[in-house]
Amino acid sequence: MIRAFPLFVVPLIVYNLMMMSGSLDPGLHAELFSIGLMSGAQWSFTTHDVFIAAGVLILYFEIFKSTGTGLASVLDHTLSTLVFVIYLVEFLIVEGCGTSTFFILGLMALLDVISGFTVSIVAARRDFGFNNQ
Repeated sequence: MIRAFPLFVVPLIVYNLMMMSGSLDPGLHAELFSIGLMSGAQWSFTTHDVFIAAGVLILYFEIFKSTGTGLASVLDHTLSTLVFVIYLVEFLIVEGCGTSTFFILGLMALLDVISGFTVSIVAARRDFGFNNQ
């Protein structure tokens, strides 16, 4: 059953908790650490960067999960679609969600839905031996 859990709900919940607590705007721009590079540039890592990096990692695991063709995979795709719809609705309606960070996370949730269905269809065709020759 854990395989059917859409992982993109985690950053959605964390983002919404930050927004409701009032720490979203300063929180996204908060510098977590800074590293001086050999080029002389100063690279700073912010909370925004954490959300984006976590989204990329979650997208990898979501695509990996979509390779299955069982009931859990169908449930995962359905719940992932629901999570994307929540991202879309909040981006369009909730003022605090009108940020580039939230938009990029929503875009990753959309890619999760599209790639999940695409990978599942290809895997199912291979499992059932359909061939277009």
